Amino acid sequence: MKLLTLLVPLCLAAFPFSQSAQSASEPKFSELSPEDSKRLDQQRAVVAAVAKQRYGSALSRTKRDLPLLQRLIDDNTFTKSQTYALQSLGVAFGDVLAGELPLRWVIVTDEFGTGPTLRFKDTSININALTMISKRVERGERVDVCRLLQKSREELSDAEKKLH
Repeated sequence: MKLLTLLVPLCLAAFPFSQSAQSASEPKFSELSPEDSKRLDQQRAVVAAVAKQRYGSALSRTKRDLPLLQRLIDDNTFTKSQTYALQSLGVAFGDVLAGELPLRWVIVTDEFGTGPTLRFKDTSININALTMISKRVERGERVDVCRLLQKSREELSDAEKKLH
């Protein structure tokens, strides 16, 4: 596995990337178990049901979902206290990231615990899409999913250049 020491303050402050250089021990990655996949699918179903009920729209797991996800956020569909639902939005957004960038859902175990994450290729870089939206909403920040996608693309591109 290629390791990367990436000290990009903007990335660390604005994006929930996990990096081995910051942890006392290497993150350990494993494939999703059937139970893990089922939990992610249940979270996708939360967002899909609300999107269908409120707007008559379905999720595609592509960047075509961005306007729908943005609308769910802008309409305050889920409150700050609805962490599970907000993290479900993160799963739906993570699916878009995985479709647009060289990322895939895996399970990571690191100093923060064990949970689903998006892993960048075979590196130690991972994006915690599960909490990418929820943490911002809980802090009262404006969430722009198109900007989050673009910033993730830029940060991963920079990280890949440093690998070579």
